[in-house]
Amino acid sequence: MRIPAFLSAAFLALALAFPAAAQDLDRVKSDLRKKFPDAQVDTVRKSGYGGLLEVTGGGEVFYTDEKTSFLLLGSLIDTKTRENVTEARQRKLSAIKFDSLPLESAIKVVRGNGSRKIAIFADPNCGYCKRFERELVNVNDITVYTFLYPILSPDSTEKAKAVWCAPDRSKAWMDLMLKDSVPSGGAACETPIDKVMAFGRDKRIGGTPTIFFEDGERVPGAMPMASFEKRLADAKAAKP
Repeated sequence: MRIPAFLSAAFLALALAFPAAAQDLDRVKSDLRKKFPDAQVDTVRKSGYGGLLEVTGGGEVFYTDEKTSFLLLGSLIDTKTRENVTEARQRKLSAIKFDSLPLESAIKVVRGNGSRKIAIFADPNCGYCKRFERELVNVNDITVYTFLYPILSPDSTEKAKAVWCAPDRSKAWMDLMLKDSVPSGGAACETPIDKVMAFGRDKRIGGTPTIFFEDGERVPGAMPMASFEKRLADAKAAKP
């Protein structure tokens, strides 16, 4: 079958455009690295909004133009969908595979059939963590992996060690979160806290609570229960 001449010309123009577009984006990346040698620039791509180019680096998202004549920091909002495009992109960039979490180093609590899974990085002295846990006890059919992530104070580390070394870690953690009851008299033991802290630093977990859902998406901070339940359902549906 012969391809009409006008279609052949169109295919050729399209094929030539792809390398040119890629070269333009590489040039933008190179220009940014020259202008900001201390900044991390990982990717550059078209944002789809007003000719802006999206730049990612170190988990952050910002915007520039083809001449790198400016940098735009802040949130890009789609006026049709009202979606925070920047925030959605950051969630994708910060997502990790759930199975890559060091789950053997977490405190595991199962409620109901445990069919839905989340992981939480929490500090024993974190007020938002305690408030979230007090709402989470009413969520059924869930498995919660809690990573002790004592970043607020030296006292947080001591409480985290006391919880991990308690005879019943799950009970000790829930007593601390729900009743402000710190385990006492526990024997010293080897803990995975240093390992968890190193993992958290590598994944840029800078605050507590930080929640990871089954589809790998992370949410920094406590969530309203309605939003949390929706994310649980979405994450479960996204699993193959």
